[in-house]
Amino acid sequence: MTVSPDRSGLVHRTAALCALLGSREELRQPGVREAAERARDLLRSGAGADELTACFDDLDHVLRRAGYAGGLLDGSRGAAVPGVTPHLKVAVCPGPARCSRTERARDLLPAPHCAVHDTRMHKARLRPGR
Repeated sequence: MTVSPDRSGLVHRTAALCALLGSREELRQPGVREAAERARDLLRSGAGADELTACFDDLDHVLRRAGYAGGLLDGSRGAAVPGVTPHLKVAVCPGPARCSRTERARDLLPAPHCAVHDTRMHKARLRPGR
């Protein structure tokens, strides 16, 4: 009997992938760009949870081998936004299955780019539980 992958883990890894694809420094390391783009392509194609989990595991391994001890879910790349108040504007995932990534959104600037869905993120008000 096999155990299906944890969906919440995939959500956090998807948010971390989006942030990683926006990072130029980490993508310069050997093998990181290729592994990240492979994971992005699987997400775009609607791959199954088992296939995504295996791809995210490979990406995590490549990041650790490149010297990033936290791997894919490094704290600096995480999806949490600690210490914010509910009236802040944030950019949220534009995809149909939204990840938990949030970014600061300024009124006069466009929302950040979502590297997974290849479009701009949507601006929204930060609410409890997001």
